[in-house]
Amino acid sequence: MSLLVVGLSHRSAPVSVLERASLPAEAQAKLLQDTLAAEPAVEAAVLATCNRIELYADVDKFHAGVAELSTLLAQHSGVGLDELTPYLYVHYEDRAVHHLFSVACGLDSMVVGEGQILGQIKDALALGQELHTAGRLLNDLFQQALRVGKRAHSETGIDRAGQSLVTFGLEQLAAGADVADWAAGKRALVIGAGSMSSLAAATLARTGVAEIVVANRTRARADRLVEILVQPGGTGVAARAVEMAAVRDELTRADVVVSCTGATGLVLTAEAVATALGLDIDDAAETPAAPAVPAPAPADADRHAAWAENGSAVRQAVRRATVPAQGAGPVRLALLDLAMPRDIDGGAARLDGVRLVDIESLAEASADAPMAADVDQVRTIVADEVAAFGAAQRAAHITPTVVALRTMAAGVVAGEIARLDGRLPDLDEKQRAEITQTVRRVVDKLLHAPTVRVKQLASEPGGAGYADALRELFDLDPQTVAAVSRADLNDPNRGRS
Repeated sequence: MSLLVVGLSHRSAPVSVLERASLPAEAQAKLLQDTLAAEPAVEAAVLATCNRIELYADVDKFHAGVAELSTLLAQHSGVGLDELTPYLYVHYEDRAVHHLFSVACGLDSMVVGEGQILGQIKDALALGQELHTAGRLLNDLFQQALRVGKRAHSETGIDRAGQSLVTFGLEQLAAGADVADWAAGKRALVIGAGSMSSLAAATLARTGVAEIVVANRTRARADRLVEILVQPGGTGVAARAVEMAAVRDELTRADVVVSCTGATGLVLTAEAVATALGLDIDDAAETPAAPAVPAPAPADADRHAAWAENGSAVRQAVRRATVPAQGAGPVRLALLDLAMPRDIDGGAARLDGVRLVDIESLAEASADAPMAADVDQVRTIVADEVAAFGAAQRAAHITPTVVALRTMAAGVVAGEIARLDGRLPDLDEKQRAEITQTVRRVVDKLLHAPTVRVKQLASEPGGAGYADALRELFDLDPQTVAAVSRADLNDPNRGRS
């Protein structure tokens, strides 16, 4: 196993960089295809969410792999390599497994313990399977990550520490008030009809808003979301769908706006918000400039990791300096922007009566949130699962060699029985079957102990050499071993989510 992950997240980069480096669906597909075409990589998967972009690959060379994956991320994100490199982190082999398992459990999320990441990991695996870029290693890795995440949520109280970004965002908008009391009777506008927007609409309905209006570029998807919201036995919220062109008119009636689209430009400008509230955009206060973020010197993996941990205080200072000052006076319009890149102009926050919460301000708020005691239990689960995954992968590495050995032994048995038929042609079928079975039992018993033991030894750290020793001792045909590996890799049922 030569698993490598190169990426950036809210823990290593300011939101302004994440925003520019975001990858739409078509860019993710092209990135995977180009990664597989690169020399060091034989498998690839990309995990792209609102606060992380990570490229996973099975590589045969570490340094060449880091250089190639970093270059590909820069090319496809549109952020120059020199600018992107200081924010990248690198994990290799067991550290890469530990990282993904931690991500799956919500330990690396902006809101610790949130469960939405599991769906995003599942989507990343599905894309890799669809494009045939995820092979045996990444199929096994991502499937196991999903199981580890589900285990963490079912066996611990991590859910008590974690919330969805939607819930956390609404709490920030409520500014300390009970969310249900704050939302009661309000009119909400939800822009977008994807998974996050759908979650936002459902959460708003449960909190008791009076009305939800859904606007989406594709009207049919907005209509489907409204049908779900108003179905019998639901929350009883009034809901309707509108075209995106109607957003400006709906702004004049809305109390709360939640936006999460895949648009590459702004969906709501500060001018549009000001017009909806009858304000003058020129009255907005200025936003303080952000301080420069120091970059690490070399791109060495360990120093990247150290910088990712030790630079958190600097990045929090950047977030505090770049969050726009909120407008004065009572809140007339509450805006929650969950998109990356952002949907809502940050300048809207400086308008009187407007409160804006976006990914950047959520990162700042969550940095100070207390961690639940259950987090330690989840970390133990992750450590155990990483060890188990490593052992399983090392054991699987020797399986084709063991299968090839048994295939060779079966061929020897078949050859000797054929030779016996030539020397003793008068054997009846019963006698021949008994002799054949006896020879097979002898061979199986002779091979049983060494093959079981070699699998045990191979599952331990440093056990990869046992497969080579077995091939050498029994003079196994490398092509036969490779054929077994290919058959296992091409199994259509392997790793399907």
